[in-house]
This record gives sequence, structure tokens and C-alpha cells, in this order.
Amino acid sequence: MQIATDFADAVGNTPLIRLNRLSEETGCEILGKAEFMNPGGSVKDRAALWIIREHEKSGDLGPGGTVVEGTAGNTGIGLAHICNARGYPCVIYIPDNQSPEKIDILRTIGAEVRPVPPAPYIDEMNYQKQAGRYAASIPNGVWANQFDNTANRLAHYESTGPEIWGQTNGKVDAFVSSVGTGGTLGGVAMFLKERNPEVRTVLADCMGSALYSYITTGEAVMSEGPSITEGIGSSRATDNLAGTPVDDAVQVTDQEMVVMVYRLLREEGWFFGSSTGINLCGTAKVARDLGPGHVIVTMLCDSGAKYQSRLFDRAWLAERGLSPD
Repeated sequence: MQIATDFADAVGNTPLIRLNRLSEETGCEILGKAEFMNPGGSVKDRAALWIIREHEKSGDLGPGGTVVEGTAGNTGIGLAHICNARGYPCVIYIPDNQSPEKIDILRTIGAEVRPVPPAPYIDEMNYQKQAGRYAASIPNGVWANQFDNTANRLAHYESTGPEIWGQTNGKVDAFVSSVGTGGTLGGVAMFLKERNPEVRTVLADCMGSALYSYITTGEAVMSEGPSITEGIGSSRATDNLAGTPVDDAVQVTDQEMVVMVYRLLREEGWFFGSSTGINLCGTAKVARDLGPGHVIVTMLCDSGAKYQSRLFDRAWLAERGLSPD
């Protein structure tokens, strides 16, 4: 019998799902890794598990330890679940402009949540830097540091990449992913490129981010924004992204993303969040660039349930000049 023995054992081995309408429209096989099926509900369960494991292996984290992180939501949710299973308190710093659903979930599952005003990374009051300082100030505190802790990238190199390779029987022509920490694209791209250097790796970037510029010009220059997407886009290349073999980048507007997530809900029944919408828009652009007959994989990061009060509120969208139609 194949039985998961605990929360950690249930992380990963998510299926690949064919996105039928996009596949038919582009002539490519558009396949999404169903990361919303992880036990904590998102792709970030993988990073959270590997980060805690690596801290345990090093001896930095053990009985009496507290895990602290700055997060836009999903990594914090994954960490809180795993901390519950392993007996660690979890303290989360989160920008107070994130969806209320995420903050409510974090509190419900037992994390101590500290919402703080948004601040750029260069500001000492940035939520990540506040988390790092707090972890250093308490006995046995451990800062997860998902952005620059390469255990995040290792999670995808050791799990997501091999799963994609196995599920496609090595017949994958391109991998497309949005980037927040850089762990997903970093780990998967490294693994796939080792197996086949011809696999095309592409960063899908929201507006109001510097990563499209970083990949296409080598300089991290912010694009016009901001974006309503949460948890992706960045003003810098993190340690998880640095050194990643990325072939190209595409930009996706909020309007394109909104139309995509509503289309998938109406036409195929899939209820996805905004980062998944960015991924699918980027994947469609890559498919049209490559032409018919290719197999392209992307990430279905989480469900739309955490974004109901924003992305799936037509009045909220209209206030920002966005329309599902």
C-alpha cells in the first residue's frame, strides 16, 4: 500500500493537468502542475518543508525552536502546517495589503501573525527584514528566509523537476514560471537543463516587477505597475534565482491575467489564483512563439479561494480598471 504517513509525506507528487482550451488554441500540449493539491494548498508547501528540514539537519532547529518568516501568505501557511506537525511555534510577518483570506487562514491554523505596512526591500522596515531581526532576537529563533535560503530552490530541484521529467517521460520542450522567491523556477530549470539543455525555461513576470528587465537586459529595472498579483514579482534577483539558467522572460498585464483566470473558471471549471493566471498567460505566449507541437509545463500554484474578496470581486476589479470580460 502507498500511504502518506504525515503532513510532510503528503507534500509533492502532484499530477500534471492538461489545460484543454489553451492546448487546442495553441496546438501545444499545455500542462499544469497541480500544486493546489498539496496538503497546505499551494506550491509553497515544498519550500516550507525543505527549509524546515535543512534547518533541522544543520542543528539550527530543534525542540524549543521557533520558526519566523516574512511572507505574502502561502509560504507562511505551509510553514505553519509543518510547524504544527513538528511542534514548533510559528511567527509570520506579512504585508498588511495582502488578501484578508490569507491572514485569516494563518491565524486559524495557529500562526502568530504580525501584519506590517508594506515597505520596499531596501527599507529596514520591510517585512522580511523585520522577520529576520525578530528571529535573531529570541532564543532558538530560526528565520526561514525563503527568498535567499536556497533550500527553497533545492526543494524544486529534488522534487518538482524530477516529477515533471517523469510525468512527461522526458518529453518537455519548455517550462514557464512566475517568480517571487525564485525557488520554483530556479530548482526546476536547473534540473530540466541537466537532463536536456534544449528545454526552454521562461520567466513569466507581472507588471511592477524588475525581473523581466533582469532576464532580458541583465539590469533589474522596475516595469510600470503596480500589479494586483500577490507573492510574485520582485525588485531584485534573490539567491534562489541567481545562477538559474533562464532563456527568456515574458510580461503579463493584470488585465490579461484576470481574463485568463475567469476564462478557466467559466470554460473548464478551474478555480485558480492570480499567480497561476500569470503563469498560464505566459505559457500561452511561449506556446505561440514556439509554434504547434510542443509540450509546455507550468505551475498551477494555488486555488482562487484566497483571493475571493479581490480577484473574484467584480466591483473591486472595476475600481482598478480591470474587467473579467
